[in-house]
Amino acid sequence: MSKIKRYAADGAASGEMEIADDQLTLTQGDQAVKDVVVATMAARRAGSASTLGKGEVSGTNRKPWRQKGTARARSGFTRSPVWVGGGTAMGPKPREYFKKVNRKVAALAFRRALSAQIAEGKVAVVESLPQDGKTKTVASLVKAMGLRGRTLVVTEAYDEKVELAIRNIPTVEVLSARQVDVYSMLQAANIVATPAAFEILKARMGAEAKQ
Repeated sequence: MSKIKRYAADGAASGEMEIADDQLTLTQGDQAVKDVVVATMAARRAGSASTLGKGEVSGTNRKPWRQKGTARARSGFTRSPVWVGGGTAMGPKPREYFKKVNRKVAALAFRRALSAQIAEGKVAVVESLPQDGKTKTVASLVKAMGLRGRTLVVTEAYDEKVELAIRNIPTVEVLSARQVDVYSMLQAANIVATPAAFEILKARMGAEAKQ
């Protein structure tokens, strides 16, 4: 039986809630988590690096000197990669780093990642989040809850005021329950969700387990 701490709107502890171990996925899915994280990081790569080959750099095809009799190494043209200002041999070109992840693998990875965070006591539920849009209020809540390290705040849906209050805190990130992914969960030392958001996360975990 894993326990999830509950907090009041002011950050004071208000009890715990339990979740049965049979609702968690703790014995499988490590490889699925790795595959999803690798795919996520690959998708974030710009893939915009580009170099010019010998056929693309400016210059002439004229032979710089005759083949023999000059006591110098033979050379065909000045755009060769061995020349300064020449083209790049086998250099990078714009490309996509997309990696395909099967739907069932992605679902297993989500269940495994969330289950691990719950089992390790990194998930907490707070009754409500500040709605005044002030960074100071959110910072006070984080301090009152005793959270240290990177914190992921999960809301039921996009909340502009919560977004405005959190975006100036470098160690705190906010996502809606539908936006939470494996990588964002693993990056967080703490996951704080509203009751409605936590129910969505549990529903996602349960629904994906049936796929």
